[in-house]
Amino acid sequence: MKLGIVGLGLIGGSLGLDARALGHRVVGVSRKESTCKSAIAMGAVDDASTDVSILSTVDMVFLCTPLSKIISTTEQILPFLPKTAILTDVGSVKAPIVSQMQALLAEVQAQNPFVGGHPMAGTAETGIDAALSDLFRDNPYVLTPTETTPVEAVNAVAKLVRSLGARLYQCDPMTHDRAVALISHLPVMVSASLIEVCQSERDASVRELAVQLASSGFRDTSRVGGGNPELGRLMAEFNTDALLASLYQYRSKLDQIIHQVEMAEWDALESKLLLTQRDRPQYLKG
Repeated sequence: MKLGIVGLGLIGGSLGLDARALGHRVVGVSRKESTCKSAIAMGAVDDASTDVSILSTVDMVFLCTPLSKIISTTEQILPFLPKTAILTDVGSVKAPIVSQMQALLAEVQAQNPFVGGHPMAGTAETGIDAALSDLFRDNPYVLTPTETTPVEAVNAVAKLVRSLGARLYQCDPMTHDRAVALISHLPVMVSASLIEVCQSERDASVRELAVQLASSGFRDTSRVGGGNPELGRLMAEFNTDALLASLYQYRSKLDQIIHQVEMAEWDALESKLLLTQRDRPQYLKG
């Protein structure tokens, strides 16, 4: 199969490395010539260009741009794609992207099928130099077809995803967005708030000691809050309703803890912590 990857960053580059290792031919598109050269040099693609016409003979295209660029990028590349080429994306929010993509394809009367996708994998690093082999192995990869998505296209993307060693899931776009709001987008906002609280400590000596004492607990709980700011902003911008719902739920639970501490309800607090201790492992099975 000949694959096109538009956006040669961490995800796009990692996809290219694994796809080529599986015997697929991979061509890439990037805005920067230097990125194209780096991707070729590291073996993430067979060829790459800033010219989207390089996609004229591909069987499947992975859109690995930021969420805000997926639709405009699709508009740019559609005239150069074979009519049978399958489109799929890697965005962390699905409902608005799937809806806008379906509207775009209908408007221009494109025959290309689109399958929404989201690999739940990544690192704190960005760019082509951060690309890793086996990034997707044993990690969830969600596809979000709708009732109108051609089954053959879904099966083709699913087959490729399985070949990457990922754990494949399928659900509707809105269910996906509500779930990732809870386990991905909410943690980013909570983690960022934790860092901000520490930095807002007015006593410089206390803040400096906190910096010196910070260890694994702080490192674990602050990691995602110290990640890519653009990605965090796009999570909130594109998944606003689901994120707000999860933030309101979180605020309610935090208010309960504040009340228990203020009222010295230590038994109630311990009972809550016993429940969270019991429940946490089910989210770590992957």
